[in-house]
Amino acid sequence: MSTTDFSRKGSLQIINVEKILRMGSFYVAQARIRNIWQWKWSVLGEAVANPMFYLLSIGIGIGKIVNSHQSVGVDGVKYLTFLAPALLAATCIQGAVGEATHPVLEGFKWAKGFFAMNATPITGEQIANGVLLGAMARVTFGCVIYYTALYSFGAVHGLHTLWLIPMTLFAANSFAVLMMGICAAIKNDDLFLNMVQRFLIMPLFLFSGTFYSLSSMPKFLQIIGWASPLWHATEVGRWISYGHHISHGALLFHFSYMTIMTIVGFKVSHHFFVKRLAK
Repeated sequence: MSTTDFSRKGSLQIINVEKILRMGSFYVAQARIRNIWQWKWSVLGEAVANPMFYLLSIGIGIGKIVNSHQSVGVDGVKYLTFLAPALLAATCIQGAVGEATHPVLEGFKWAKGFFAMNATPITGEQIANGVLLGAMARVTFGCVIYYTALYSFGAVHGLHTLWLIPMTLFAANSFAVLMMGICAAIKNDDLFLNMVQRFLIMPLFLFSGTFYSLSSMPKFLQIIGWASPLWHATEVGRWISYGHHISHGALLFHFSYMTIMTIVGFKVSHHFFVKRLAK
């Protein structure tokens, strides 16, 4: 029997090519989740500590000062309520970007595991999809923990605020998949991740209407917010959470922006994963 015959059954079956072609993305995601699971206590600790520190220091600490100087709070609600959707979105987006960039550099350059995966029937597109699925699995866990903390602290009210979870994950996915594609195109990783954190993530966190309304900022800084998925997620999140006023056109713009970013991100990721693995 030829060594290329994959139709053998039982203990002689070498590989199920059809199944791998169908489920390859999930196998890659499973490998990523197993890797993350090795650090489960660190992941759990970060997921619990992160919202607690933010809610106690900024939401409640600074929020008490802000509320005492404004009779109607911010945007007509208490500062903690105003802040909650932004903190949830910011944490999930940062977490998704981290989980979608470090593994890409590891897979292409540090450990070169992607080349081993690609030596099997698993395609470059499937590897990209699997990395993203693994990243979003971790982010979903953190998002649920964060939302639970927000609800426990009274920052969000009512079951309708559960819609914050899928909306925030959608925003996180849109930015993560684009950054994953950019990261796949990087050949020299020197200082790349540090530059992303300092010159991209932090400015977006500070200038996306997270701690105050974007309209209160100078016009030239508002441009950063308009280009930021965090601002779009925050605006929609505040609308879901406490009825922040948004026109139907603005809602359509926010979701369209994140959808387009997602589509472009997948195109870029698939292109560079396939191109780099073909060499």
